[in-house]
Amino acid sequence: MSVQPKATNSKSKRTKKYQEDAESAESEIREKQKAVNYRTIEYPVEAIVQKYNEGIEDETNELFIPDYQREMTWDEERQSKFIESVFLGLPIPPIFVADINDIEDESRLEIIDGTQRIRTLNRFINNELRLYGLKKLSKLNNLKFEDLLLSRQRRFKRVTVRIIQLTEHADEETRRDLFERINTGSIELNEMEKRRGIYPGKVTDLIEKLSKAQKFKNLCYFSDAAIHRRDPQEYVLRFFAFLDGYKGFESKLGVVKFLDKYLENANNDKNLDLEKMQHEFETMIEFVEKYFPNGFRSGKKFNRTTTRIKFESLSVGIALTLREKDNLSYQEDDLLNPAKSNFQNYTKSDGSSSKNKVILRIEYVRDQLLGK
Repeated sequence: MSVQPKATNSKSKRTKKYQEDAESAESEIREKQKAVNYRTIEYPVEAIVQKYNEGIEDETNELFIPDYQREMTWDEERQSKFIESVFLGLPIPPIFVADINDIEDESRLEIIDGTQRIRTLNRFINNELRLYGLKKLSKLNNLKFEDLLLSRQRRFKRVTVRIIQLTEHADEETRRDLFERINTGSIELNEMEKRRGIYPGKVTDLIEKLSKAQKFKNLCYFSDAAIHRRDPQEYVLRFFAFLDGYKGFESKLGVVKFLDKYLENANNDKNLDLEKMQHEFETMIEFVEKYFPNGFRSGKKFNRTTTRIKFESLSVGIALTLREKDNLSYQEDDLLNPAKSNFQNYTKSDGSSSKNKVILRIEYVRDQLLGK
């Protein structure tokens, strides 16, 4: 008889603890929960392709892919199966985009999730994809869009796809977080991992070495996931590539191919001074550590790595400044102050990688530091 009250007391204590944990969890949810403004739109395939394709060469297309996302990763068999799904009338997952409040007020839509689907639709409608490997609609194998009956072409173009559009009030942190969460568990195509295998050499080795420097990692505050994705190596590569050739950047080439081309050429350059490269990188890091207390961090609590374009703009701009004035001292941290500087506006969107914008934001940092 004496055992029963003890069991009851033990259960009561556990219940009280769980209640306290639940209340603590609820407080955390309310504190960190974000109000994300969005609206849902249905667009026909024809309109989506038009928004993506028109102006793509000079990066004025309304629907654009930011440079932090992957290149075309679906092979043609997977692309064909997606097109088959559209013909069969199967549900197409919604595409997530964000209305970018760009400095030039172009009201462009950044694709957060759905790049592979949009690229596939664009390739098919523009007769760049010949279908194959289809099982359900095997008669479509070996056909392009132009081979279809006109009536079927028109019906395909009229198929609607749901677009979930974040409003211009959704900041870059929200967009990146959504992209990462949507793609959790998907197959990662790691560009830096590919480069290590495709472009081995002295510069690749130097990048690997510098990316592991503790001072650099502390200033950037890379998460474990970012380190696993080899983001530190990509940031170092971006520093050297843009420092060496930002004026020769070609928008139509794209950032990924720009980095690939630089790394391939640098590894083959017998006259490249590796000691000078390392010195410039380390001098830039020391300057940042001394004059920018939050380093390359972002977020309200400075516990996130800054975007790639902000990193490359700031790091390359500083390196260019030190080339002109190696004894530079910087008294006030006004460059990153939105009230006193246009830096935040010039580096607001990862999609803003036209040649003119690349030059503008890098030289803006240089000129501000030099007091021009």
